[in-house]
Amino acid sequence: MTTSPRMDPGEPDAPYLAFWQDRHLCTLTTLRPDGTPHVVPVGVTYDPGARLARVITRKTSTKVRNVLAAGPEGAPVAVCQVDGGRWATLEGRAFVRTDPARVAEAERRYAERYGRTPTPNPSRVVIEITLTRALGRA
Repeated sequence: MTTSPRMDPGEPDAPYLAFWQDRHLCTLTTLRPDGTPHVVPVGVTYDPGARLARVITRKTSTKVRNVLAAGPEGAPVAVCQVDGGRWATLEGRAFVRTDPARVAEAERRYAERYGRTPTPNPSRVVIEITLTRALGRA
């Protein structure tokens, strides 16, 4: 069990990392232009070595619009997962990436974590979250 609710997202302890490798549905919280939270279920992959979390989605989604509306500095976001008393949150700045290699890497990681290859989608993009904080009790 993680002893501290806060840790470096680039150097998580083993239980925290294992929790992020298990198959769990997550939530992504973005902020609408009016500042209110928009929370949706998503699949998330966590790459502590790169200090990134990734969410694949379609380019017309509200979450993408919210991230883009934040401008070039990126949008403050959080992704979270819960399983009983275990929980984990990753926070950071989100950016929408359309580069095919980045999208393919996000799809590969999604397939690895969730055990299924995403259906091909020509409008797919990846929301990459540059991580600044990791919280939780795993």
